[in-house]
Amino acid sequence: GALPSSAQPIPHPALASMGPTQKPNVCRQLSRRALGFFSRDAGVVQRTNLGILRALVCQESTKFKNVWTTHSKSPIAYERGRIYFDNYRCCVSSVASEPRKLYEMPKCSKSEKIEDALLWECPVGEILPNPSDYKSSLIALTAHNWLFRISATTGKVLEKIYLASYCKFRYLSWDTPQEVIAVKSAQNKGTVLARKCTNHCEHSEDWPSGLFSGDIYLSPQIFGNVTDATLSHGILIVMYSSGLVRLYSFQAITEQFMQQKLDLGCACRWGGTAGTVGEAPFGIPCNIKITDTPPLLFEVSSLENAFQIGGHPWHYIITPNKKKQKGVFHICALKDNSLAKNGIQEMECCSLESDWIYFHPDASGRIIHVGPNQVKVLKLNEVENDSAQHQISEDFVILANREKNKNENLPTVTASGRVVKKNVNLLDDDPEQETFKIVDYEDELDLLSVVAVTQIDAEGKAHLDFHCNEYGTLLKSIPLVESWDVTYSHEVYFDRDLVLHIEQKPSRVFSCYVYQMVCDPGEEETTNRSCEKE
Repeated sequence: GALPSSAQPIPHPALASMGPTQKPNVCRQLSRRALGFFSRDAGVVQRTNLGILRALVCQESTKFKNVWTTHSKSPIAYERGRIYFDNYRCCVSSVASEPRKLYEMPKCSKSEKIEDALLWECPVGEILPNPSDYKSSLIALTAHNWLFRISATTGKVLEKIYLASYCKFRYLSWDTPQEVIAVKSAQNKGTVLARKCTNHCEHSEDWPSGLFSGDIYLSPQIFGNVTDATLSHGILIVMYSSGLVRLYSFQAITEQFMQQKLDLGCACRWGGTAGTVGEAPFGIPCNIKITDTPPLLFEVSSLENAFQIGGHPWHYIITPNKKKQKGVFHICALKDNSLAKNGIQEMECCSLESDWIYFHPDASGRIIHVGPNQVKVLKLNEVENDSAQHQISEDFVILANREKNKNENLPTVTASGRVVKKNVNLLDDDPEQETFKIVDYEDELDLLSVVAVTQIDAEGKAHLDFHCNEYGTLLKSIPLVESWDVTYSHEVYFDRDLVLHIEQKPSRVFSCYVYQMVCDPGEEETTNRSCEKE
């Protein structure tokens, strides 16, 4: 496709040689730059390519067309250009002009179905034993406690590990993204068995290189009545029904309480039984037995265990542990628990669904606060003349497109001639007003994506808006053709030139709508929205 002159995002000397009247072919330029014709720095090449793609996505003549719709009786998942059906048994590529099936694994019994999965990609700087180890894999946890490494393109099982028979493992997550996997068990008789850290947690590093850190059981005698536990970036996070959240160092626990080091695939003797670590029926023994309370790193109480860490320097967000405080967020310094200046954030809104807040995933240290009719992007700055204290201020605000109800508060004249004034107060998330439902961040194109929904007559209509991540400027709006029922569960993914909407209807009926970018060569762009501060 040709890039209109008004939409050229990145001037380049190579383009000038093509003449003032000839439009550069974007596909050709992308191919040449990917081959390194214009730079020896691969990072520059990639950033340039993504800059051009962003300009194409946001230009006026670009449309997003619904190219595929499908329905399923089992959950649908999406991960980096791949759509998974039937508990990850069937994989469809969404990269082509129309989705196509990559593979379909053989049918299996209910006890062998995949419970959870993660997409594992090649680690940087690691030398791996097999060529296939450098290609993307799906790490899959089955119902019968096997961990499979499956080729992301063929569905072939490349490696498998048997975890254990003493508990039921159900959840996978990254402790360290793309490096350390945590396998978490289901709750069992009031005990949480968590991946790598749990009332049962398996912790393995750099698979398929074969390293294994440990299996932890969170004993009620040591930790009390734990309701949930997880691992993140080497931190064991333990939660209680009272709202208490405690943080421990996984490394310190390992060094203090590990009974025996285990290596996957190696012979081991445990409890009078000999076997191979990771093979059935031996599996992986629970090799970390905590006999005393480990050193506490941090402790805080928050409503519904809501607790996040982020920002520069480190801050955390909690809600005071009282029901009447729901929707009130405190932003505090991690080093001394001091409340940041303007650190109490409360969105004054009256709605059925509460607002939500989180640290911006772009690693800028900013904070995103989402309500039914506005999205606030907040920044954390040093207080002037006091570098030890930080303050919260607005970076920009995105407002819903709402028109004041003309019939609101109009007087009514009765039959007797008496004038009666009506006070009508609509909820901030009233379905007849545009309401924000989902806010996400596309890191490669540096765009904020916002789903807004409005109830029109009997059905809801949604559109996906792209905003400049730096200034909040609206760059593009895409209407979704399917109706949007606010009572259903929805997920929307924006991934480069793809938009994907997954919807869960009652009776576990799942629908998937795939949109792809289409550049209409018949339309000339008259205006080009730039990412500038308004």
